[in-house]
Amino acid sequence: MLPPDFEISTDPARIDVDMVHRFLTNSYWAEGRSREVVERSIAHSICFGAYTAGRQIAFGRVVTDRAVFAYLADIFVVPEFRGRSVSKRLVRAMLDHPDVAVVNAVLLRTRDAHGLYTQFGFTSIGSAEEMMVRRRDG
Repeated sequence: MLPPDFEISTDPARIDVDMVHRFLTNSYWAEGRSREVVERSIAHSICFGAYTAGRQIAFGRVVTDRAVFAYLADIFVVPEFRGRSVSKRLVRAMLDHPDVAVVNAVLLRTRDAHGLYTQFGFTSIGSAEEMMVRRRDG
């Protein structure tokens, strides 16, 4: 169950950058990501924090052109608050944001949370060969 004082905010001043960096640098998708990169990613995204008792307990960000495309990234809930619908409320807030709700395509990448995202209409990419990526080593 959600804490009674649970809230979600897009105020960038409220983001606990230390906590976000600590979590991301130990995640499978952002392992070793530098603090500088985390700070830049936060500065250039619409960021969402979930809070209770003044403490940030979840994070997610959206990279978007605010017209056609959006990408959900770096979504997590700290372990002690998992299983309380925090992730569902966070993803719903991200998708309902006025700059995201209007776009034609919202993408994300996940290895282990398909069950969460299918609840919001996400499906596997049927024509994955249409998608391409350019990666930079390091």
